[in-house]
Amino acid sequence: MFTSRAVPKGTLLLEYLGERITHAEAGERYYAAAEPDAFVLLFTVDRKVVIDGGVGGRAARYVNHSCDPNCEADEIGGRIFITSIRDIAAGEELTYDYNMEAPSPLPRDWRRRYACRCGTPSCRGTIVVRPKPRRATTGRTKSARTETRRAAR
Repeated sequence: MFTSRAVPKGTLLLEYLGERITHAEAGERYYAAAEPDAFVLLFTVDRKVVIDGGVGGRAARYVNHSCDPNCEADEIGGRIFITSIRDIAAGEELTYDYNMEAPSPLPRDWRRRYACRCGTPSCRGTIVVRPKPRRATTGRTKSARTETRRAAR
């Protein structure tokens, strides 16, 4: 999807519409088959609701992923809106980072299935967000440990 005119930063552009379904129903529709559907237009609203843009969806379902996007998806009152995060030139493609959570279990062909082809210098190679590594903690923050060491001197 491309702009026909310049768009200033902070412009609410589109609402992501479609049938509102549960996560379980989304799983049955798109992921239960031996070879899952390659064209899935699901957008998670919250822990209970997913919007299926493939059923009754409109233009927002055609906004592509980019690792260096010019838009973001915002949840406002249980609705999803696509908003510009920088000035966008006329004729430029609208994109946002899908920030897709890795499915569990992760399929063996996940790199192919969830490949990113945005071509930006910051491309991470996938539309899946890699979880941040967890660090072991002792229950204290760094500043608390520092304060403990100082008090012990």
